[in-house]
Amino acid sequence: MALIVYRCFLYATWIFYAVLNDLSADVAVALQQPLERISVEMVFRSLYFFNRPLLQNPQLQLIPWLVEHQRSMGLVKAIGQRHRRNASKSLDIWAEALT
Repeated sequence: MALIVYRCFLYATWIFYAVLNDLSADVAVALQQPLERISVEMVFRSLYFFNRPLLQNPQLQLIPWLVEHQRSMGLVKAIGQRHRRNASKSLDIWAEALT
């Protein structure tokens, strides 16, 4: 019995994570950002805040709402100084090969 419950929780977790990743990919496409720049955790947290507007307007769509509120929800990860410096070094090294 415990094994069946464990498997159900495991499958539910996999399904939830797959749906969350798909939602994050849709947000990345809508924001024209690479998927690596989208915070999956913040997409998950924003679902809580989407609930109230959805109750007030059942016609509301999730992806356009997330795009509209992406700054306040923190959906796009900031690029740190170290990453900018590494990208600059990489461009210096590979610039000749890329042209």
